[in-house]
Amino acid sequence: MRLEITCNDRLGLCQDVLTILRENEIDLKGIEVDPVGKIFVRFPSLEFAEFQLLMAKIRRIPNVQDVKTIAYMPTEREHYEFNLLLSTLPNPVISVDGKGRVDVINSSAAALLDADKEELRGTQVNELIGGMNILRWLEKQPTDNRTEYLQLGSANYRGNLSPIWVNDADGEPSFAGAVIHCQSEPLPTRLGQPDADSPFTQILTQHATIKRLLKDAERMAQLDVPLLIEGETGVGKELIARACHQAGNRGQLPFLAVNCGALPDMVAESELFGYGADVFSHHPQGKKGIFEQANGGTVLLDSVGDMSPELQAKLLRFLEDGSFRRIGEEQMVNVDIRLICLARGDLLERVEAGTFREDLYYRLNVLSLQVPPLRERKGDVTLLADHFIQKFCAQLQRPPVRIAPSCREYLQQYSWPGNVRQLENTLFRSLSMLERDALEPSDIHLPEMPAMPDQLNIDLQEGSLEDAVKRFESTLLRRLYPSYPSTRQLARKLGLSHTAIANKLRDYGIGKQRKRS
Repeated sequence: MRLEITCNDRLGLCQDVLTILRENEIDLKGIEVDPVGKIFVRFPSLEFAEFQLLMAKIRRIPNVQDVKTIAYMPTEREHYEFNLLLSTLPNPVISVDGKGRVDVINSSAAALLDADKEELRGTQVNELIGGMNILRWLEKQPTDNRTEYLQLGSANYRGNLSPIWVNDADGEPSFAGAVIHCQSEPLPTRLGQPDADSPFTQILTQHATIKRLLKDAERMAQLDVPLLIEGETGVGKELIARACHQAGNRGQLPFLAVNCGALPDMVAESELFGYGADVFSHHPQGKKGIFEQANGGTVLLDSVGDMSPELQAKLLRFLEDGSFRRIGEEQMVNVDIRLICLARGDLLERVEAGTFREDLYYRLNVLSLQVPPLRERKGDVTLLADHFIQKFCAQLQRPPVRIAPSCREYLQQYSWPGNVRQLENTLFRSLSMLERDALEPSDIHLPEMPAMPDQLNIDLQEGSLEDAVKRFESTLLRRLYPSYPSTRQLARKLGLSHTAIANKLRDYGIGKQRKRS
């Protein structure tokens, strides 16, 4: 039972309450004193008659104004609110005592560590968190907050470490541990960079090739010339393009994008260059195109390789001096923009196939970046998966979900032909249908990919050695080509020249057949 005693402040009043409880042999479970004139006591349940007698005795205490039963003590409510907040908070939070032992850990942190909260209590914090020696920091009994990059589970976070100081019996401050609060968004592993506010720090990776690419992109962002970003669909080309714009000198100016492959030729031309008055009935006053609207900023041309020959010619003329004519007008319009183009696969292959102008290609390819597919950076799969799971849990307003070890292995083994976009969409679909707190392989629904056996079985009993080598070569190329559908990618994979691979693919009838000049 719990009582709330309203009273005027009087020395010894709490002692009077405790005396009555002792005289009635009632075991006190808790007592709290509120500065505003309330005393709260908790004790075991009593029989009705005994309880009535107790209430009457307390009311007769001098300065007591009222006595009533309550459902909970103030600290019980605070404790419930605290646990509720921690359990629903998507940010990992860990509280440790002065010796570095885990005292409180929330569900989000426990899910990342793939363990139960009760099992983790008492564990040394250095066994759970990497990136800095927290025990050594605690030994110094710090007084100031500290921000460090920490590793929790398989992801990296920006951790805010806040020391806990409480007053002891003599009113002197005493060190009691620290609370470690991690940012809700995992950070990339480019942790040693001096410019932590760079847009490129938002791109998650732990792969050396992507780290080098981002360093190159950061330098290219400052150069005011065309940039060509190539890679398969879904690898994050537009994300890198936006980071280049934001990090460059035009970062505060417009950034406009248009998908060249999704629009008919006439529509694409009007979108880019605009049109004059009375050209189209639905817009009689005319319209500025993307190039004019983005004047001073950046224009992103997505799927630039899908442009028609006519639009390629007009773009080439625009790149000569930055001037163009709106459709239906004679006067020239001059703008100052930076052009960033995205191409699926290798744009040079379209040049060699005769579907893309060579002179335009070299105009666009002043600076270039080649983004590798997700299957070539398997280590990023789990890093991105942790990020997406945390993001979608917050979006769907559900408790944190952990990825079972068997599911992590399954995600890493898949070849992800749709790359990061396919991984993101797959995890959102799986998480939105999930009824448990752990993601298993059975929850992931992906199209089956053809098996890639470790060995290539070639019959050496028939034909010459040259025939056997050709059969081996043909089989190897046929099995690798779906994962490396660009001759340049395949050439890099096998350590051969682009021309040699292109000739072999043509000889064996693999992939796209190019026109001979």
